Amino acid sequence: MPANNILVVDDEIGIRELLSEILKDEGYTVRVAENAQAARAARREARPDLVLLDIWMPDMDGISLLKEWAQNGQLTMPVVMMSGHGTIESAIEATRIGAFDFLEKPISLPKLVATVGKALAGGRVLAKPGLSFAHLGRAKIISELRQRLDQVSRLRIPLLLTGELGCGFELIARMVHLRNTPWLAPTDHSWLALNPFAPLAEARDGVLFIEDIERLNRNEQRGLSQLITKLEKFNVRLVAATSHSLMPMIEAGDFDSNLHAQLSGITLRIPSLREHAEDIPDLANTMLLQMVEANECPLRSFSVGALNALRNLEWPGNLPVLQNAVKTLALTSLAAEVTADDVSRVAAELGLNVATGDIPMGGIPFDLPLREARERFEYQYFLHHIRHEEGNMSRVAEKVGLERTHLYRKLKQLGIRPSGKTE
Repeated sequence: MPANNILVVDDEIGIRELLSEILKDEGYTVRVAENAQAARAARREARPDLVLLDIWMPDMDGISLLKEWAQNGQLTMPVVMMSGHGTIESAIEATRIGAFDFLEKPISLPKLVATVGKALAGGRVLAKPGLSFAHLGRAKIISELRQRLDQVSRLRIPLLLTGELGCGFELIARMVHLRNTPWLAPTDHSWLALNPFAPLAEARDGVLFIEDIERLNRNEQRGLSQLITKLEKFNVRLVAATSHSLMPMIEAGDFDSNLHAQLSGITLRIPSLREHAEDIPDLANTMLLQMVEANECPLRSFSVGALNALRNLEWPGNLPVLQNAVKTLALTSLAAEVTADDVSRVAAELGLNVATGDIPMGGIPFDLPLREARERFEYQYFLHHIRHEEGNMSRVAEKVGLERTHLYRKLKQLGIRPSGKTE
């Protein structure tokens, strides 16, 4: 049965009317939008079951709108990109961001109907969206990682990912996976010893992702080494990941040095959350938006103070621990706005500590909106003076030139909880 709602986004009125007429004849309900602004409004009004999105539009191109939806946790419906000037690069970029497919104009009727039907069928069985690489942030270290992944994405030789537990190995691995090609990520490693070539036919032209390779026993390591020799024949890209240093294991005889050489031709280290802490507020907002979008919690939002408090915590388990904290905050906060006090309560319950050491004053990205940049500066500014005056709030108030009442109000707004002496 056709879906109820398809949104067609194109700046050419003739194309909007033509696609609308065709889809209505197929039994669909169709809404149209002439630009990104109108598409945002339509998306807010009611989530469509499918979006047909033009790449080339005057106010904002379709790729940028697709990224915006992905980063905001609003890519909860299949999106098919359209372009009369399409290139393979545009198609690859769109599918990496999360587009379901790509149609070149002029679009033939059979191709349109088939693609829409396929996208809607897939959209109905898709799980709720999780995080993607686009959500990890805009910090320099993440931007550089994205550039390096782009450079190696089309190569078919094995890729080895290293980093701390929970840093997002699968998110990174999916960056080199093209939509509509196989993705295999077996969690059990025993097949490597029994029949290492078993998944090759199923994974042909796609990606085989193997995590926790430090857990492989000798027979499984031997099987993985044999598997690597057959990857090229099936055009399979192997992405392996480990949260342990393999060199001590090699020196101890627990990990095969030849296998390590096969795997590590391209090695990328994934940064921990503390290495791009400035992205934590956006990550937390995305996680919360996705919960609200999936009706997993009441309508919630974070206060500025809460976001500052989250950014200032240590996250030893990285993304899964942040996800659990956001979920707990969303489900246990007593008001629609999650406060810094809520964050302090949940941090204590989860055993999370405030990060030690001064936050570098130069760590504020210049591409932030002025209000957010000012809030981040004020957070660091007051934290510096509280530490310098060893928690003596009278001296802090004198130093910064504020009355005590105004100072405490400002600190509460920023999510700073003074400790130590107050007189």
